[in-house]
Amino acid sequence: MNLDDYLVPGTSSTYYIPEFVTEDEEEYLIRKKKLRNRGGGGWPTAGMLQIWGKAPVRGDLTAKKTLIPQDMPSFVSTYPDVIGRIRDTGAFMASAHGQPNHIIMNEYAPGQGIMPHEDGPAYHPVVATLSLGAHTVFHYYQYASDERPDSPNRDPPSQIPTKDATPPGAVATAMGGTSGTGRPIDPTPVLSLLLEPRSLVITTAALYTSHLHGIDEVTEDSFAPGGRSPGEKIANAGLLHGQAERTAVGDGGTLERGLRYSLTCRDVEKVTAAGGALFRKLRG
Repeated sequence: MNLDDYLVPGTSSTYYIPEFVTEDEEEYLIRKKKLRNRGGGGWPTAGMLQIWGKAPVRGDLTAKKTLIPQDMPSFVSTYPDVIGRIRDTGAFMASAHGQPNHIIMNEYAPGQGIMPHEDGPAYHPVVATLSLGAHTVFHYYQYASDERPDSPNRDPPSQIPTKDATPPGAVATAMGGTSGTGRPIDPTPVLSLLLEPRSLVITTAALYTSHLHGIDEVTEDSFAPGGRSPGEKIANAGLLHGQAERTAVGDGGTLERGLRYSLTCRDVEKVTAAGGALFRKLRG
């Protein structure tokens, strides 16, 4: 796979790959996720959020941002080999392990989203996000410049929320992430992507290290004139695969949100050598 074929226009190192998994593989992954929600397979569950590749110690990495490793479920390492496919893109070539070793699976119902946030320094500065079940619109934001003069035509900058400030309906900030410094955010996204079901988006470089990302809490996405924030456009419009998505973006239509699952895949660079033994000790 040549990542340059999937480069998002206007960026230097953000990639959008439609149909990264097949419809049958998507259905299989969602079915496995639902089974684990019911406690099947003996894997610890946490409601809407599941974490693979690490032990869920107090719901976070260790205090030193070190991963306590656990085996990945076979349905992301064997069939379908999501980890291997992401490795083969070459996006994680420079990371400590050459591929993701940590996956967070979130569930988003229509009307749910996640506030703008950073993922934090525990991870290699590359993240691959696989969308399943339904679409969403993914926004990247920058911090407001202290030198930028206030304009009466623009909304005042938002504030980065802390974890405790996450409102009902919002999915919790990513594990190990920085959840808030109080720095103001420019409310106009610097980049917006329509993520189709079965697509993979790879974020690297400055959009990972110095920007924030989030999802609006809406039940539908309107692409009609005036239906988006000022200055916002869908940067990956030319890479979209689905007819409904291309038509909505091209003709100014509307897409209703459905139940979406996301697999956020990253490489935690520091891994404890104790592994499973430490995990068993912490669990008692």
